[in-house]
Amino acid sequence: MKAAGEKIAMLTSYDFTLARLVDEAGIDMILVGDSASNVVCGNLYTLPITVDEMIFLAKGVVRAAEHALVVCDMPFGSYQVSEEEAVRNAIRILKESGCDAVKLEGGEEILPAIRHMVQSGVPVMGHLGLTPQSVNQFGGYGLRAKEEAEAEKLLHDAKLLDAAGCFCITLEKIPAALAEKVTKAVSCPVIGIGAGNACDGQVLVLHDMLGLNQGFKPKFLRHFANLGEEVKNAVSTYVTAVKDSSFPNQEESY
Repeated sequence: MKAAGEKIAMLTSYDFTLARLVDEAGIDMILVGDSASNVVCGNLYTLPITVDEMIFLAKGVVRAAEHALVVCDMPFGSYQVSEEEAVRNAIRILKESGCDAVKLEGGEEILPAIRHMVQSGVPVMGHLGLTPQSVNQFGGYGLRAKEEAEAEKLLHDAKLLDAAGCFCITLEKIPAALAEKVTKAVSCPVIGIGAGNACDGQVLVLHDMLGLNQGFKPKFLRHFANLGEEVKNAVSTYVTAVKDSSFPNQEESY
């Protein structure tokens, strides 16, 4: 698709029902993101979610996806301790969930683990820029690679990930000009989130773009629907119908 100049559409999903709808709508890739820690579990950060929880969520998504390539995030702590543990967890995620690939955050510092995964037959997606698992190190979720030194390191890391065999790289919340430079410098597809329009594709969190997560509105996010209000209105109407005994009616009773 990159070679043909066709943009790649990617969204997150965490359960069978929504993943089936996303897949039927023609999405190219589904990411079972560790953002489930936020939108599914209600945590403030992505850090608490575990390998077991990611596998549980990915299983449902895999069952739903008949077209899309399914990528599962490796959660914090599952690949940082050692190269051996990283490969073991990656293989476990693939075997137990049935997903097509894993994604992990970082550049040169995790390169040995990535190389070993690829050599072991695990398709790997890289992730550079704002890496939410490093929120405590960064001190927040601000724009990354604004300064020349960090921008040069990001470009260097992207080339290393590409050479190591990553089939794709996600760039999160970096200047659009830098993302364009990276996209042209690597052979693998580059998927952006808050990284401008020059990337080979885009990814958003499903709950965010559907307007279900109403308290989150960064600059890069577009609401393609306002389902949060629709859900609340539907539930409110249901509550009223139950309380005034108009539901169920005669036609809805056996």
